[in-house]
Amino acid sequence: MTPGSWRGVAASAATLALGAALPAVRSGPRGRGLLAAAAGVSAVLATRASGVDAAALGFDPARTRAGLRWGGGAATAVAAGYVIALAVPGLRAHFVDEDRAYRPDFYEWIGLHIPVGTVVAEELLFRSALTALVGPVPQAFVFGLWHIRPARIEGDSVAGTMLVTGLSGLVFAWLRVRSGSILAPALAHLAVNVGGAVAVRVATGRVAKGTHEHRD
Repeated sequence: MTPGSWRGVAASAATLALGAALPAVRSGPRGRGLLAAAAGVSAVLATRASGVDAAALGFDPARTRAGLRWGGGAATAVAAGYVIALAVPGLRAHFVDEDRAYRPDFYEWIGLHIPVGTVVAEELLFRSALTALVGPVPQAFVFGLWHIRPARIEGDSVAGTMLVTGLSGLVFAWLRVRSGSILAPALAHLAVNVGGAVAVRVATGRVAKGTHEHRD
């Protein structure tokens, strides 16, 4: 292997080690989110210091408008998808989840934890640093592996989670490469996660309201 390929393997292994260790950090969601974001920033700085240029990392100022355009378009499409799903009873039912809809830190979750601890952290780690080091497809595979521990903690299907997150990693990487900016996948990722959380809240609230009206 070339030195660059070894560097990519090492970065992938370090990223997976971080993903496995984060859930065990006893600092609460806020502390873990800030730690993950700091790791993302550190990964980008270390990759840049190793000789990878800013454009390869998705930080070319000349591509900012393209990033906003592609990211805004993707985010709009995601939001439209959620609106349609919520308008169809059969689809809306899949979003009902009282535990997630009424978690006590819901607004902090969508306003801080998701944007910083998830989107910033993962986009810097995967679509910036790892995409530059190993390429779009390998980073998507690592992105899928990154979600194994969270899937087990939540009791979700590990195989299903890996498939969905791996494919989403490919889409986010495509946006990153196509736009030339890390802003594009970051905006799309933000729309997927925050939109999903809001959709769960809305769908669960409608079910609760319908049940209450039926009883009355």
